[in-house]
Amino acid sequence: MIEEPTTSDSKRAAGPPRLLAILLAMAMFVLVVDTSLMNVSISSVVRDLDTTVSGVQAAIALEALVSAAFILIGGKVGDLIGRKRAYVLGLLGYAVGATAMALAQSLTAIIIFWAVLGGIGASLLLPAMQSLIHGNFEGAAQKKVYALVGAAAAIAAAVGPLLGGFITTYLSWRVGFVLEVVIIAVVLSGIKLVRDVPYTGPRVIDLVGAALSVLGMGGIVLGILVWQEGGESVAALLVIGATAMAVLAYWLVRRKRQGKPALLDPDLFHSKIFRLGISGQMLQQIALGGTMIALPIYLQMVLEYNAMQAGLSLAPLSLSMFAVALLAGKKAGDRRPSSIIRWGFVLLTIGIAVLIPIVPRAEFGWGLLIPLMVAGSGLGLLVSQLNNYTLAPIEEERISEAASVNSAAGSFGLSFGLAFAGAIMLATLSLTFTAMAESSTVLPPAEQQQVAQVLEDDAEVMSNTQLEQLLVDQPPEIQDEIVRINTDARPLALQVALLIPILAGLIGVFNSFRMRRIPDPTPQNSGEGTDLG
Repeated sequence: MIEEPTTSDSKRAAGPPRLLAILLAMAMFVLVVDTSLMNVSISSVVRDLDTTVSGVQAAIALEALVSAAFILIGGKVGDLIGRKRAYVLGLLGYAVGATAMALAQSLTAIIIFWAVLGGIGASLLLPAMQSLIHGNFEGAAQKKVYALVGAAAAIAAAVGPLLGGFITTYLSWRVGFVLEVVIIAVVLSGIKLVRDVPYTGPRVIDLVGAALSVLGMGGIVLGILVWQEGGESVAALLVIGATAMAVLAYWLVRRKRQGKPALLDPDLFHSKIFRLGISGQMLQQIALGGTMIALPIYLQMVLEYNAMQAGLSLAPLSLSMFAVALLAGKKAGDRRPSSIIRWGFVLLTIGIAVLIPIVPRAEFGWGLLIPLMVAGSGLGLLVSQLNNYTLAPIEEERISEAASVNSAAGSFGLSFGLAFAGAIMLATLSLTFTAMAESSTVLPPAEQQQVAQVLEDDAEVMSNTQLEQLLVDQPPEIQDEIVRINTDARPLALQVALLIPILAGLIGVFNSFRMRRIPDPTPQNSGEGTDLG
């Protein structure tokens, strides 16, 4: 039953709180399902647009990168124009990206409209959404909404591969993005239920800080993407990114000392809980990004699964993530959030680590069932706790900045995980394939040199069927040898790529022990308020 709020009208949601919570959860659903659809449809997108796996993979990482690079600016824009308006503009940006996916005829269109415009939409939507949750709900109701939104993300992760696989296999991958537009239209139809959250801080934009944040996060991930694609100036981009991040930290502290408005208040980082929370958020997303680029490629390019088969094979990860997030949100009780987070990282790390010896031996996707369920359970525990843990102690007037930093950490982690795991996978494939070709007693020196040159210019994960089509003019013994090398090299490359999420999980476990040493966060906004019933 929905109870009337006990606070003043200014503290009430503008409409039925349960319906508002559902609409906010639907907005989060679209955010997460969008990337899930792309991951499970990689092979179909490659085929339909006559492009490459690494090109689509780069577009997926670029979308997360744009979101991360602009999210701090997006949070400040939301402060200036209103969090509700930023929420609407973010949803419209996503609608444009989804529409472009439904109509795209080239990878270029996907990069411009889906990756760039969609990423900018996410940079507006994520901090605005968290601010609106914080401002429209209080106390226990606020915690319930955070759990519901986390559960919506888990549902999207669960439904995305299955829905995307079904639609891609039996209809077209484009239909999935049309459905995204429909969901966004439903969310926007209820916008009058949202009470805007006013901003009372300085209304000056820190342009230098904004530029440094884009250069910092953008330079690091863009450098990895350029490395992945075999481009030049990789080291320069990485140095620019790292230097910009260091200068940003100095700039923010300097502006604070001078009493001038800054992109964000560096005093936020004085809270150890906040620092540990955003670190956990980033590590969780690095692990998720690395896993969700390696496994779909394995299923579609090694086992040669169609989108439906790939979606079904990934279902244990996504469904267990959903179920555990929902259960943990309801049954956490008096358990310390830091303990739940620790077990989340432990299960995530164990589940992915068990995949390492299975990858070269698995002949069907369901062979991954148990480790994916374990990893998904760990992700579910993390999804249920991290947002609330990180933002609970933040004062109302600083929540937008804190939400922006929290979202930036997650988006940067996701883009870094996608890009770095993908780059490591292609680099390992290139080195392994070249070494095996050079040691082959079947391939003549000329063929060995050609293989090395091709891989140096454009390493690519390919199915054996695709490779056989490319080698149709070669003698049978050459065809068989190159296919054999491909069969042996791809699993090793995927195993090495999975080391990235494992490392992130191990650091997350260490981080959670640091959480255990400090008291749990006490919500700043802990009074009675809007109740979901």
